[in-house]
Amino acid sequence: MVDRLVNSEANARRIAMVESCFGSSGQQLAEQGRVLVGEGVLTKMCRKKPKARQFFLFNDILVYGNIVINKKKYNKQHVIPLEEVKLESLKDEGQYRNGWLIRTASKSFAVYAATATEKEEWMAHIEKCIEDLLRKSGKQPPSEHAAVWVPDNEAAICMHCKKTQFTVLNRRHHCRKCGSVVCGPCSSKRFLLPGQSDKPLRVCLQCYDMLNRERARPPQTAQTPGQGAAKVLDTTGSGGESSQDDDSDDEDERAADQSHDEPKFYGDGEKTEDTNNHSSKDQASK
Repeated sequence: MVDRLVNSEANARRIAMVESCFGSSGQQLAEQGRVLVGEGVLTKMCRKKPKARQFFLFNDILVYGNIVINKKKYNKQHVIPLEEVKLESLKDEGQYRNGWLIRTASKSFAVYAATATEKEEWMAHIEKCIEDLLRKSGKQPPSEHAAVWVPDNEAAICMHCKKTQFTVLNRRHHCRKCGSVVCGPCSSKRFLLPGQSDKPLRVCLQCYDMLNRERARPPQTAQTPGQGAAKVLDTTGSGGESSQDDDSDDEDERAADQSHDEPKFYGDGEKTEDTNNHSSKDQASK
């Protein structure tokens, strides 16, 4: 499927359309060999609440953004290399159904499809793209992934001290190592996690102690898979970077059309416009 569509004029037009929908705020997506495999709306679990996001699956990257005008305008573009992605299916729980985790070294989050069938389609297509990429590159899938953040509304009090109640003054923070919602005193340390940032990030005291113990072990035993590059940095009190706890695509700039359309995948069964054009020319020449 992908090889046949690589040089398709229809594929080039689809990618150009995606670029135009993001406008000048998005990056260039058209590259040699890149194919738009599918697109559709998924519900992304953001820090504050679940929100609809437009997703575009290419053969090498996953792109998503906020919906400003459905099928016409998107913003806050995020581009995720598929070689870094690991999927993990989620069990249905209450109102949250047909979900799975998208995990990478820098960010991990949950998404939900409208139906079980759509979930199967999305996961199958993403997994196939990842498998093809890793096979061609000979690379191994990443073994270390960022924690999935616990949503704010699931923690009325600090998940570690179990005492601090969150208010306007007592803000919620997220540990970048375990994803727990914690108070300021329980997350007063920062630690350099190279997979997530080149700056020290807020971690809870438990994770800080654990990471320090791992650093203190002899080199042959200090590393758990994917963690060898982590470095400690105590910036308590002053000099540390901002925790940057806000989810960068958490807020919508305006209300978007939330009507649901089924996802569209461009497969072998589809007659591309190129094929149709060639067929028309063949008929005309006879």
